[in-house]
Amino acid sequence: MNLDKAIKERHSVKKFNSKKPDWRDIIEAIDAARFAPMAGGNFSLKFVLVSDADKISEIAQACQQSFVGEVSYLVVACSIPGRTTNAYGKQGEVYVRQQAGAAMENFMLKLQDFGLSTCWVGYFVEDQVKRVLQIPDHVQVEAVFPIGFEFEKRRTKKTPVDMDSILFFDKYGEKRMVPLKRMNV
Repeated sequence: MNLDKAIKERHSVKKFNSKKPDWRDIIEAIDAARFAPMAGGNFSLKFVLVSDADKISEIAQACQQSFVGEVSYLVVACSIPGRTTNAYGKQGEVYVRQQAGAAMENFMLKLQDFGLSTCWVGYFVEDQVKRVLQIPDHVQVEAVFPIGFEFEKRRTKKTPVDMDSILFFDKYGEKRMVPLKRMNV
């Protein structure tokens, strides 16, 4: 895997061709999520790999986005905040969301490595997704990932955010690094 290449080429795809991915690649991508950092070692993420066409259609309706239903597989990422919030209190809720994001990024980068495409779908009616997949009430649905092969490769490269607009030195808003003064020894 060329990590720099995967990071730079990964993008959201909403138009898939009809070629069916190998489900084993998807499981390997889920495996990559296990190596994300977790507060206190409490792995709070669960994944549901969905291949049932009717369930995929119902989840697409819950997302109110038709492209979600145009794939052979989708993955629903969920988290169980209990152990983390028990260990860290209210701050644990933040940790659960942070670690979910880190794990899902690992998952998407591994999909990219396999030549698969997806779109991180964060807009959905959670109760509908839970009903379709019989997800218990104490579990949070984090995201839905339709997975397939991109219909047509992008011709233009995405333009990254300018580094000068996101990087500061020693305090928020400071655009220049102040040289360190050396101590005479």
